[in-house]
Amino acid sequence: MIFDAEHLSLIQEAIANKDEHFFLSKLTGAKREPRKGRFSSALMVSAHRAKHLNKIDELAADALILNLEDGVAPEMKRIALLALCYFLQNLPTDTPLLVVRINPLDEGGDQEIALLNRFLPDAIRIPKVRSKEDIKRARALVDPAIDLHASCETKEAFQNIASIAESGAEVLYLGILDLLADLALPQSILKLGNPTIDYILAKFLVDTRSAGAEAVSFVYQDYKDLEGFSDWCEHEKAMGYEAKACISPDQVAVVNRIFKSFDMQKARYIKERFEAMAARGITGFRDEKYGFIDEPIYKDALNILQRGEE
Repeated sequence: MIFDAEHLSLIQEAIANKDEHFFLSKLTGAKREPRKGRFSSALMVSAHRAKHLNKIDELAADALILNLEDGVAPEMKRIALLALCYFLQNLPTDTPLLVVRINPLDEGGDQEIALLNRFLPDAIRIPKVRSKEDIKRARALVDPAIDLHASCETKEAFQNIASIAESGAEVLYLGILDLLADLALPQSILKLGNPTIDYILAKFLVDTRSAGAEAVSFVYQDYKDLEGFSDWCEHEKAMGYEAKACISPDQVAVVNRIFKSFDMQKARYIKERFEAMAARGITGFRDEKYGFIDEPIYKDALNILQRGEE
């Protein structure tokens, strides 16, 4: 918990009453340095829910998406921003990665960045991105110490995934429902095994990773259907995904279980076996346990070991 029950009650009252002075009189600036790191589970947390923000240091997700955009009513966005900055100012150091999802740049996002720069979240996520120009504009506004993330949820963004990532976005999130709507495709096709959905997932992943950025798969809206969510996680991990957005702690537990499961023993064996054979000048050989091992197999083992350690 960040604040005790008495102080939390005061914060909740200030939010309910839109009492900006309560926060402005207390805001001074950051007491922390932005961090970097890869993640598997990214949990959405509403920035205007003080009770949820107060549990930031207790949540099991690798990253928290502190949301100022969808789900926050227009009349609550300003007070939500101030409350979020107050929490950022008072956080302990041992929290998940903190990513603030702002509003579109032309809908108040640019002003939100100006204030957030003083409180140094780990990353700022830009919604409704359409081209590399949006990223360049955002990068010019965001403090260089803060990572820049972007949502791919428009047809223009889907056409420009690689250039968006190459322009300075370290992480891209697939907003598949918004994307389907923008493409005039029905949400009913969002089913396991649908070739159109698999194409979208594959293109998003490959284009993002080819540009050197990380790809985060879409939010599964039916948060009570953990069996269906688990099936999607297994499918996406098999495709090569390493991260997925979540909207409940139960979804976080599923993502952590599935996406963080690595065969470290096999990877270590291949690494040690290949390096021993390479020292003898042999970089392709048949192994009695795992079949043919060569340099691509060795590189895959190194990637698994690195991801497991992270």
